[in-house]
Amino acid sequence: MRFLHPDGSTVHLGYCSNVHQAEDLDGVIAQLADHAEPVRERLGTGRLGIGLWLARGVVGELVDDAGALGRLRSELRARGLETVTLNAFPYAGFHREVVKKDVYLPDWADEARLEYTLDCARVLAALLPDDVRQGSVSTLPLAWRTPWPRDRAEEARRALDRLTTGLAALESRTGRRIRVGFEPEPGCVVETTTQAVRELGGLDPDRLGVCLDACHLAVQFEDPAAALHRLAEAGLPVVKLQASCAVEAARPADPDARAALHRLAEPRFLHQTRTTADGDVLGVDDLPDALGGGLPDAGGPWRVHFHAPLHTRPEPPLRTTSAQLDQVLAGLLGGPSADCAHIEVETYTWSVLPEPPADLPGGIAAELAWARDRLTGLGLKEDPS
Repeated sequence: MRFLHPDGSTVHLGYCSNVHQAEDLDGVIAQLADHAEPVRERLGTGRLGIGLWLARGVVGELVDDAGALGRLRSELRARGLETVTLNAFPYAGFHREVVKKDVYLPDWADEARLEYTLDCARVLAALLPDDVRQGSVSTLPLAWRTPWPRDRAEEARRALDRLTTGLAALESRTGRRIRVGFEPEPGCVVETTTQAVRELGGLDPDRLGVCLDACHLAVQFEDPAAALHRLAEAGLPVVKLQASCAVEAARPADPDARAALHRLAEPRFLHQTRTTADGDVLGVDDLPDALGGGLPDAGGPWRVHFHAPLHTRPEPPLRTTSAQLDQVLAGLLGGPSADCAHIEVETYTWSVLPEPPADLPGGIAAELAWARDRLTGLGLKEDPS
């Protein structure tokens, strides 16, 4: 979906296809028919944005085979879908039985990460709608925090220089500008916007910036207004917003809350958990660690990196951080200018909910309708063209 901001610019809203299990081109195309097109029909819109996640093997095929790339582009058009952003955080195997920390591999000290990201940029430049000149690719925030010795940090910095050069050459060749956003995430080298400024400051803002995930921001107990101000002051653009909510237990010692949290402690994804004590943020790397005594439960609330559907509440007495997402949306789009043009609803956890939905397209459509209402409430107008 497209929206017109009061400043006259276009804001794109879509959902991320990493919720679907597909790691070959046939599977990606099947998910467009089985899920994305039904989502568009449920919303009653003639055009739906989809932020594609394309595993390494698919990206390689699309780069090497113009026919395969043309096939994907044709399928998107035929189903009323458009792609202005790719999620290049997971490299492959995102729906294995156990993913956990493997999602951070390869990291930015590994040549494979640079090659994959540049290939994603090449594919996106070819998939952009004819009237769109700028796309975005999101990626991991350099690496998981350990081990991260100086030599690997320096290698990653050199890779970012090469990334900038490659993106500039792509724009020169295609006329399409693709920007890459590094996504701060709990437990990584870049967890917070403060760390983003420290680690990513001084990069070319025309090519590189931040992918701001509202769930991650909330888990780290960052104030949205302060975080956005910090990035703006440092000249780090928000090239993409992932509209997402964390799960919060206001009273983690409550037996009902703990029982509900136990039902979220599933084995596939990493669910970093944070709390506050005396003004400090305390954390563990996974929800089972918190439930096993790794976090105090007599102080502040717990926030869990579990992307909860935007439009519903989790099992009581748990709640979501939708209020923080509202603040992020208002900070980026509620002012006189649009400070982000790409919004991607990223709830990849539907399949690991305690009660997975029988109607996944209906759930995704409801999330997008929730986001649409927030945008129109900020004064944006849906573009029916």
